[in-house]
Amino acid sequence: MSLPDHWIEHRREDGERVGWIVPAGEDFLAYDALGRQATPDPVDWLTAEETLEELGLRFLADRFILDLDGAEGTGGTVTRPVRISEVGTDGITVVTDEFGGASAVGSGAETIRLPFPAPDTLRPGG
Repeated sequence: MSLPDHWIEHRREDGERVGWIVPAGEDFLAYDALGRQATPDPVDWLTAEETLEELGLRFLADRFILDLDGAEGTGGTVTRPVRISEVGTDGITVVTDEFGGASAVGSGAETIRLPFPAPDTLRPGG
């Protein structure tokens, strides 16, 4: 996805991008590094910055649940625990994390590429 021109990148003091601030009338909305709205309602600029600073990149250490379409013919949804390994505006890469395998060297964990912003099928938990 190409970001809209009105999305203003926000970086931490160390230069790491933690999200975007987007004009919303006279106020602003904050979007996290996954491209998800982080403030439910428009807020002032300072609050948007503080929200993104507080969220930071700690989500990279968290486990997530990814809902995938089931195997052909099953018609159901398969739920997989995953960890985020890479985030960019060109997409998000997650690694399957059954039994904590994502962090094991040589685990052969499956990688799955997702669009940006993160789809609703990727949710905290696991």
